[in-house]
Amino acid sequence: MDLMDIAFPNLGIYLRNFPKSFHIFGFEIAFYGVIIGLGVLAGILMAAKWAKATGQDPDVYWDFSIYAVIFSIIGARIYYVVFEWEHYKDDLLSILNLRQGGLAIYGGVIAAFITLFIYARIKKQNALRMADTGVLGLILGQAVGRWGNFTNREVFGGYTDNLLAMRLPIDAVRPGDISPDLAAHIEEGVNYIQVHPTFLYASLWNLGVLLLLLLYYKHKKFEGEVALFYLGGYGLGRAWIEGIRTDQLFIPGTQVPVSQVLAVMLFVGSLAADISIRFYLKKKKNK
Repeated sequence: MDLMDIAFPNLGIYLRNFPKSFHIFGFEIAFYGVIIGLGVLAGILMAAKWAKATGQDPDVYWDFSIYAVIFSIIGARIYYVVFEWEHYKDDLLSILNLRQGGLAIYGGVIAAFITLFIYARIKKQNALRMADTGVLGLILGQAVGRWGNFTNREVFGGYTDNLLAMRLPIDAVRPGDISPDLAAHIEEGVNYIQVHPTFLYASLWNLGVLLLLLLYYKHKKFEGEVALFYLGGYGLGRAWIEGIRTDQLFIPGTQVPVSQVLAVMLFVGSLAADISIRFYLKKKKNK
């Protein structure tokens, strides 16, 4: 394979000379940033459209999105840098370089929820109702944004020969992303790796969660339940996908993937919270 090629051999798809960036008026623009931007825009449009459809003011979500985007990017970067500190400690300025990726979704999600509750308190909005609507845009933005990982040749899993198996040139990926198991499957004379396209798994999973949330929204039992379902659905998928990835972020001093631990906690916690609140509401109703 040539350096910029990407292939899905079992699907018969071969992308020749697929670039990471393009130039406009002499400026290099990374596809990663463009796709993240499209994901953000798609998410805002989704939340605003759903707000209007459910009798809310869409302008509130456009206003909130300004703060959410800024603090989510900061949160996503901080989260990534904290767990990759060894890579950045000797070159602090590289922390500001987002062109090569390095945004951890968990950090962005945490920052988004914190921002939402602060915003709702200041603007005297119903935070739980905003959360129910906002997560629809959030999960759509995540589904779109994962394709930025595709253009960056990152966020892939170990070796596989399944239908969706993806091939990437060895020189096009970060050496640290090639796990020992993956390296063991590299045949002599071959200049590519064949991997799980976990970015694709995540994108498809997120779209599935979005569909379920849209179908359930009008049947929710209490404000905030859709947000809980988002956390549980996203956590369940992330717990599975994180176990496949080769670029895991570990809890310092351990070999425990922090994102997988958080994913399990999200799923269990949201499920327990939903059951508890339903039980409380039912008990209160029967009094």
